[in-house]
Amino acid sequence: MEATEPAGTQTLALVGPGRAGTTISLALVERGWQVLSVAGRAPDAVSTTAAVACLSSRATLVSGAGKGAAVVIVATPDRAIESAARSFAPSLEPGALVIHLAGSRGLDAFGDLQTLRPDIRVGALHPLQSFPTATIGLERLHGSWAAIAGDPQTAELARSLGLQPFEVPDSQRLQYHAAAVVASNHLVALLGQVERLALACGVPFDAFAPLVQSSVINAFGIGPALALTGPVVRGDLVTVEQHLATLDPGERDAYRSLAREVARLAGRRDSALDRLLDDVRHAAGGAAEVDQ
Repeated sequence: MEATEPAGTQTLALVGPGRAGTTISLALVERGWQVLSVAGRAPDAVSTTAAVACLSSRATLVSGAGKGAAVVIVATPDRAIESAARSFAPSLEPGALVIHLAGSRGLDAFGDLQTLRPDIRVGALHPLQSFPTATIGLERLHGSWAAIAGDPQTAELARSLGLQPFEVPDSQRLQYHAAAVVASNHLVALLGQVERLALACGVPFDAFAPLVQSSVINAFGIGPALALTGPVVRGDLVTVEQHLATLDPGERDAYRSLAREVARLAGRRDSALDRLLDDVRHAAGGAAEVDQ
């Protein structure tokens, strides 16, 4: 079935006025789009009123969010996408595009919606970027990447925002999202450990910024394996043992886990290292060589 153009092109509605949804909507406003309505937990909720003011829009109930909008952006928590879509389904214009911004969900999130409204189009657009605030998010959008799926207009929207789109099928969406979580949240948690260790020995956390930045640049420039340095790569098990001895017990598990990952990335397997890092699965084999 060929989709008909909904009334009021370049119009959109936002369902879920959090940082990601507000950032994407604000970026579209800067490109000539009009936000007709914003729907959140309640029309008078703090997040809803803040987004309404930012986007020069009006608050509405989720059930009426689709009225007049060519595009509906669903930026709710992942678990709420289906219920929100079912709620606003009757209000959608024929041919409207409904997209969500969730990284862990694909087009499956709109299964019920497509059954209820086979005359609309769906897509998924997950910006591979963090948005601590809408203002900072706007600065970071251009040049970032975005995982997309669904209607071709989804890719067009991504490119109009300065994003580089790549397709991720539903079957690989969770693996992709896990990678994104490691790249963002786990990396930040690791830097939290750096901060704790630095403060424990009286060294400013900021002193590690150039090292961290150059390491990231190296990883993307020559590849993670070639960018590796340090005692595990050199086979300096004495230093690794001394590190573990001097660390607070609460810091050792993270050190061991990441040291094992360094060894795996470097292709280094030996029984002495396995025992040192408590990797009993490999140490029990006894077939690996030990570097002296």
